[in-house]
Amino acid sequence: MSAQTETNKGALKKLKNYFRGVKAEVKKVNWPNRSELVNHTFVVIVLCAIVAVIVWLFDTIVRGLLSFIIG
Repeated sequence: MSAQTETNKGALKKLKNYFRGVKAEVKKVNWPNRSELVNHTFVVIVLCAIVAVIVWLFDTIVRGLLSFIIG
């Protein structure tokens, strides 16, 4: 019984150290201000739209080629 209690204490200590490390790393993060966040969000949305159009074009071309080949 005592060995299992020691194991539980060791696991809890490791878990506590892990969350301390997480907290320390979160404090190091350079969080964006509102204008940076809006700008980055806009860039992500525009890039997603561009990639979607490229995938759509590729799909349309491949579908056309396959229908031409298969007949």
